[in-house]
Amino acid sequence: MSPIKTERQECIVYSRVVGWLTPVQNYNPGKAAEYKDRKTFQVK
Repeated sequence: MSPIKTERQECIVYSRVVGWLTPVQNYNPGKAAEYKDRKTFQVK
């Protein structure tokens, strides 16, 4: 068997912590902590 070559691409996550969509990777430590503390839910 030959090994399977996989290619991966970085995923950029956007969130609305500050009122508009911004990449999570650009958050300062305070906003990153706020994003981490958020709870997710589903609307039925």
